[in-house]
Amino acid sequence: MLKTLYWFTHDLRLSDNAALEYALKNSEQIAFVYVLDPSTKIANNYHSQLLGDHQTRFILNALQELADELNAIGHQLIVLEGKPQAVVSEFIEAHAITELVVAEQVGEYERRQVLHLKNTFPKVNVVQFWQHTLFTQHQIDKLDCMSGSFSKFRNKVEKSSLDVAKPTPSESTLLPEHLPKPTKIENNFVLLKWFESIDTSYLLPNEMPFFAGEHAGKYHLVSYLNSGAAKTYKETRNELDGWHNSTKFSPYLAIGNLSPRQIWHAVLQYEHSDGANESTYWIKFELLWREYFQWLSVKLGERLFAFSGLSDTKPLTSFFAERYQKWCSGNTPYPLVNALMKQLNATGYMSNRGRLIAASCFVNELQLDWRYGAAYFQQQLIDFDVASNWGNWQYIAGVGVDPRGGRHFNIEKQTELFDANGVFIRKWQGSAVGSQLDANDAADWPILSDVT
Repeated sequence: MLKTLYWFTHDLRLSDNAALEYALKNSEQIAFVYVLDPSTKIANNYHSQLLGDHQTRFILNALQELADELNAIGHQLIVLEGKPQAVVSEFIEAHAITELVVAEQVGEYERRQVLHLKNTFPKVNVVQFWQHTLFTQHQIDKLDCMSGSFSKFRNKVEKSSLDVAKPTPSESTLLPEHLPKPTKIENNFVLLKWFESIDTSYLLPNEMPFFAGEHAGKYHLVSYLNSGAAKTYKETRNELDGWHNSTKFSPYLAIGNLSPRQIWHAVLQYEHSDGANESTYWIKFELLWREYFQWLSVKLGERLFAFSGLSDTKPLTSFFAERYQKWCSGNTPYPLVNALMKQLNATGYMSNRGRLIAASCFVNELQLDWRYGAAYFQQQLIDFDVASNWGNWQYIAGVGVDPRGGRHFNIEKQTELFDANGVFIRKWQGSAVGSQLDANDAADWPILSDVT
């Protein structure tokens, strides 16, 4: 009997899931698992957790919906707790699994986990699918578009008219003629245990109404496009606050409630019915940025996390505990940065422009080791994505793919451009703590550059 284990990772959806479709059509018996790793809650990643409370809560709610969806077709989601390669190995052995189906991973350590399982169980057929990206490995290799900057990547992709496959609806996955038999195990309380462990005292109700799950992701995609906000996206995307000023697709993309292909084709359909303009193109442009970082992560492996990154020399920065703590808590001499960090800590979200400003301050004004900032963002962001987060931090720090060798944003000028009247700073009390700094304290910090 072909007994399949389907391992959900960053593909928490039933539609446009080629791996799931394959598993359901080619198995006689199947089990669905997701792994929650307690070690991700230990602050040993440059003083931060690998998985913070904001994204944990989002994932748990998405898992609850996924479990309900599987229950509706006579299956169950089995939530395991422990080191992924260890608990998945135990499950394979305990249930005589003959095939493991899992989405292709873009993170180096996640790829190693799957490789470990392949080596540990040579007789188990391991099947993987690319479904966290717009394109497949074959398409990327054939185009040979990862040998330079993002601009070169984008130009090659756009000139080649590289095809983005159409997403498949859930109906084609969930209603084959015969679903495989479920692998039943006794119910466990792992999800409930993790829900109870989350500190929600700092959350602001409805400030950032991200509702998790595939249905919520699809609803948000339709709602955003129907709102008309896509027509002005390029003009509003740099705003520091506001629900429809940016797409807010990123949390759903990060854990796979939505696939990038679903968004890409939804935007194409919108352009067909409502007309294309520079803003609708820019949404696709940003999806290509995300795509570039996904493949860059695969290409770089461990170098994505290296202090010197792609550079031949290490940055002239270090770790200063006091500066780091003040940046994290929003207690620097820079009110805009303070407001941004308080927004991040309270909501788990920060605009793209805000992330650039906060990261630039961390690296340039505070002269801190960029890896500590990247790790803190990883812990706090509800939409953390390993490739986009660490790739962008390398970019700002001047050790990544930026042909200009890093970016330094003039905080005073950015404040004038995006918060001239101080509305954002007042809302998030950016000056409240900073005003308590005396002249001697502020004098110890570097002086602003005039570089934009």
